[in-house]
Amino acid sequence: MSHRVSGEERAQARRRRVRARVIGTAERPRMSVFRSLKHVSVQLIDDTASRTLLGVSDRHLPKAAHARHRSGAERAKAVGTLVAERAREKGISAVVFDRGRYAYAGQVKAVAEGAREGGLVF
Repeated sequence: MSHRVSGEERAQARRRRVRARVIGTAERPRMSVFRSLKHVSVQLIDDTASRTLLGVSDRHLPKAAHARHRSGAERAKAVGTLVAERAREKGISAVVFDRGRYAYAGQVKAVAEGAREGGLVF
C-alpha cells in the first residue's frame, strides 16, 4: 500500500532541502522570506549564533506605500528595498537568500529584486 504525500509534506521537504544548503553567518546572514495569504515578511538570521538580526514586514511600510503598492509583488519589492536599507544601517551588505518552501517567482522574486536594488549582495 502506497503512502500519499500531502502538499504540506512536500512543502516541508522543499524547505528542508533549501535549508540544508543555505546557512547564515554574522558576516553574511540568511535572508529568509515568509509569505502568508495577506503579508510578506523577511528576516536576516545568523544561524551560527541562532539570532535574528533584523525583521521587516509589509506592515512596516508607511501607509502611503501600502496605498501605492496594491499588488502583492509591488508590496514585496518595497519590503525588499526596506530590508536592504535597514541592513545597511546595521552594517550588513551581503546575505544568503533563503526562499524557504516557495518557488523563486512572484512575491519571493520581487523581495529579492527589491533587496538587490537597495544594495544587498547575494
